[in-house]
Amino acid sequence: MSLTVMSAGFGRTGTMSLKLALEQLGFGPCHHMIEVIHNGETQVPLWNAALAGKPDYAAIYDGYHSAVDWPTAAFWEETAAAYPDAKIILSTRSPESWYASISETILATVWKPETWPPQAVEWFNMVTKVLERSFGDARDKDALIKAFEAHEASVKAAFPDDRLLVHSAKDGWEPLCAHLGVPVPDGPYPRTNNRDEFFQHMKDADDM
Repeated sequence: MSLTVMSAGFGRTGTMSLKLALEQLGFGPCHHMIEVIHNGETQVPLWNAALAGKPDYAAIYDGYHSAVDWPTAAFWEETAAAYPDAKIILSTRSPESWYASISETILATVWKPETWPPQAVEWFNMVTKVLERSFGDARDKDALIKAFEAHEASVKAAFPDDRLLVHSAKDGWEPLCAHLGVPVPDGPYPRTNNRDEFFQHMKDADDM
């Protein structure tokens, strides 16, 4: 199986909702950080190798039809080059709302190593490196928003309009389905992974 769709959007830009949407549209299974949590024994070493400059995308995405969220978003250029026929999505939201969300979820856990459970340290270390690859040394609000905006600008500049869709969860099904060339399904666009759900996923990571 080869990736036919990937998102370059950072975590907390509606990536879990996009994962569910892509799977509903027939582009599943969809790789997401939750897949790394649930398959850590296989996935964490593969991503550590990628971070060390030795990626094996065929192994990372084995069995997946699409990919969203981190770690993919930190390797968006390489992944897009490895799968040149894949449609690209940039999941997005306003920079202020993104910062409010990530600062109270991902950063509130990953950037507090004293709270990491021993069994999940390897995963947390990998995620820390993924964030550093995305943010550089940015740590405060202004620097993180600047990194977010620079990332989005780079993605938008990298692809032609017929390959890239900039998509917010509030945009719903229509632009996504048009981009992928599939019918609009019945029912609402998925909305999930609020902060309570995020911390439940973190409990899953703690149990790795």
